[in-house]
Amino acid sequence: MTQKYIIGIDEVGRGPLAGPVAIGAVLTTPDVLVRFKDIKESKQLSEKKREFWNEKIRSEEGVLLKSVVTYVSANEIDELGIAVAIRRALYEALNMLDVSPDDCRVLLDGGLHAGEAYAHQETIIGGDAKETIIAMASVVAKVSRDRLMVSLDAHYPAYGFAKHKGYGTKAHIDAIRTNGLSKEHRRSFCKNIL
Repeated sequence: MTQKYIIGIDEVGRGPLAGPVAIGAVLTTPDVLVRFKDIKESKQLSEKKREFWNEKIRSEEGVLLKSVVTYVSANEIDELGIAVAIRRALYEALNMLDVSPDDCRVLLDGGLHAGEAYAHQETIIGGDAKETIIAMASVVAKVSRDRLMVSLDAHYPAYGFAKHKGYGTKAHIDAIRTNGLSKEHRRSFCKNIL
């Protein structure tokens, strides 16, 4: 039996020192997917292009196209470990798409895996650059996470989150050494800085 839907899943923000990890999940049909064939994964796109594709995905959402983004907070990452925290957010994203596992084929980037209920799943190394549906998931996750980090910058202006989005740039590390950690920092990722 051919699955009615295809789901793409990607994560953004595994490596930063601050902020959440975002899991993007996009569900659509092969017919709709064709309209996004020119999309690239988020790292290959400028901010302007990511915003363009994100808007296109959001504007076409309906019965045959859904996208969700779930987050794992810095606190959860510290408590559970990054792998467990990401798995929890991934399962939450799949639940939010609200489709029977039998009706969909799930394509996941990197080392991600859907639950055992999803018999038709494939993990693809570098999948965000190879599969349109995973690229779409990478874009919605990246745009959502970046927007969140910009909003956090207003609450924690000393760290420059709007600029580096929580990644370990020299300016960010210097800010941590000057100001200590905020509640948005992953303590387990910052052990060697202080």
